[in-house]
Amino acid sequence: MGYGIKKYTLNESSVEKNPFQQFGKWYAEAITRCGEDGSAMSLATASSNKPSIRTVFLRGFDKKGFRFYTNYNSRKGKELAENKNACLLFFWKELQRQIKIEGRAEKLSAKESDKYFANRLRGSQIGAWSSPQSEIISNREMLDEWVKEFSKMFDGKKIPRPIHWGGYRLVPSSFEFWQGRESRLHDRIVFTKTKNSWKTERLSP
Repeated sequence: MGYGIKKYTLNESSVEKNPFQQFGKWYAEAITRCGEDGSAMSLATASSNKPSIRTVFLRGFDKKGFRFYTNYNSRKGKELAENKNACLLFFWKELQRQIKIEGRAEKLSAKESDKYFANRLRGSQIGAWSSPQSEIISNREMLDEWVKEFSKMFDGKKIPRPIHWGGYRLVPSSFEFWQGRESRLHDRIVFTKTKNSWKTERLSP
């Protein structure tokens, strides 16, 4: 993978003073350039002795943190119940950028999860009821049968949010903004949370 384009740089004089503002700036550019794929992010979690990672979608952010939704009984849900420390990674090849965000995950309120679930496509709502996420199943036909059963159960009805499904917010303790540069001499700016503000430092590539 080459990084020969000279268009983008990242330096201390131009970076936003608040990491959420810098994220918002880069995220807006990523969505413009990549469409919905710009909201894809890797989510890393860990049990007491094993890390795991998967791709999920960012479903909103504000000064409190970054929101995503899943099955609480999935592997990531179980690991977050055991160890709330987690990490997000956004990578936008087209912009030669990535952002790593470390922090602690907390469950969203039932009200927030209900609101998001109500706006999902009906097929996705049925899917949340039908799939015992991360569990071993015998075959695809079993999953298809569960979909049929729940589709029949909720036929003509509003589909409620399952209690095993909902949202999380990752509350950041650090951000690393990475800008690809020539000869792999990339720009890396780190924001670390202090008591009342954010400390900014440059890392060697």
